[in-house]
Amino acid sequence: MDALDHAVATAVLGLDTLWGGDVMNPSGLGRFIADSWFSDEPLPAAYTGAEAARLRAAGGTSAKPEAAAAVDAYLAAVDVRGAIALLRDEAGRGEGLRARYLEGLGFCFEVMLDLALEVAGKAEPVPYERCMRAILGRPGSPSDPAGRRERVRELLAAAGFASSDGPGLLAAVDAWRAARIVPKAEIPALSARFVADLDELAARNVVPHLPAELARVPRANVTFLMIENAWFSGSMNYLGRARRPDGSPEYEATYELNASLEISRPEFAQLVSHEVVPGHVTTFAYLQDLYVRGVLGFEASVLTMNTRPAALFEGIANNAILMAHGVLSPEELPDRDLETGCLLALLQDDAKNQSSWLTWNEKWPVEEVARVLRNDYLVSDERADKLSGAWGRHPLLGRMYLPAYRAGTEKVAELRRKYPREKVLPALFGCRGVVDLTTVEEAVAG
Repeated sequence: MDALDHAVATAVLGLDTLWGGDVMNPSGLGRFIADSWFSDEPLPAAYTGAEAARLRAAGGTSAKPEAAAAVDAYLAAVDVRGAIALLRDEAGRGEGLRARYLEGLGFCFEVMLDLALEVAGKAEPVPYERCMRAILGRPGSPSDPAGRRERVRELLAAAGFASSDGPGLLAAVDAWRAARIVPKAEIPALSARFVADLDELAARNVVPHLPAELARVPRANVTFLMIENAWFSGSMNYLGRARRPDGSPEYEATYELNASLEISRPEFAQLVSHEVVPGHVTTFAYLQDLYVRGVLGFEASVLTMNTRPAALFEGIANNAILMAHGVLSPEELPDRDLETGCLLALLQDDAKNQSSWLTWNEKWPVEEVARVLRNDYLVSDERADKLSGAWGRHPLLGRMYLPAYRAGTEKVAELRRKYPREKVLPALFGCRGVVDLTTVEEAVAG
């Protein structure tokens, strides 16, 4: 690694360690900021040092005396802020998409570091607007569920679940979902079927518009796992460290699904497209291949949550069901149940944004936020509880990441309406350089 690569590695794994993450842990229960380390490069001292192990054991940053002491020792041993500054300096000296990508990472990394210090009681509170400008490149804003709610009402009425008011619509959604619920015992077989079907659709409607070299890359080498008592609905854990006899990657990942998740078959189809193909697993596999072939730099091998690229990845994943079917909007999908499931998933991501807005901008109590998410965005009780509580109140996820889903979804949908597939898809999947939420259109239009 050169000096810039080392700075990227130190910044990413330094922040990951500060927040209690472990990129080498195969489970999403042990990961946090860093989503991948598939470069075969040696891990830096930011991960391997004794202070890093001590901080991970303490669970990362907090105001508890033992954790605060571990944070102090770690930052004395690992110059995380210096690594971020070097990254920013290198970005300032460069030009083009890569420089702007690194600059965006620097903005987000600085906020994540200051949030960690705030949690440890060592810095002033980070303003919500600063968090939004870092990850979105603009201020945040509330969600408006009206259009999608009305279309869901129409679809449910046509399916035999009519409603005339808000409580009636919520009851109709619950009844529709209950009639199509996925039993736990069926998840492995249904997962395999959906992956196979979506991979075939992606081969038909996505792959032909990408460089020929990517056709050989496995798009969905994933294993589904069930986990109990998770605070997330599911976690795609991209591993990417397995190698074939010739040294080439196997592009492997796991997907851990919350065992308590209440989800219908149509919503589950959307979830598989989001997490696997042509969503997250496909995106990471393509980036790994581009890195291995030297098309992209080291920064493409150590991908992170809570950043502008992550916002774009969520947008790709939320549009994945549409890309797989070769359509531009949910109403063009071949099945009305599938359209309903897609709209309910999009409403859930609108709810994520609204949870962040109400919690951090409007300062609403958790019970009121949960009520709004349940009644206005039609999410299940389980999702309303998690999004208003464990996610929404989290100082990093709630104040920074939750709005990324809606923002990314809207950007990718806009680009797909505005430009032909042969221009949009290569840019989304990194074939024209590393891009993020704020730079992707330049790659598409260029």
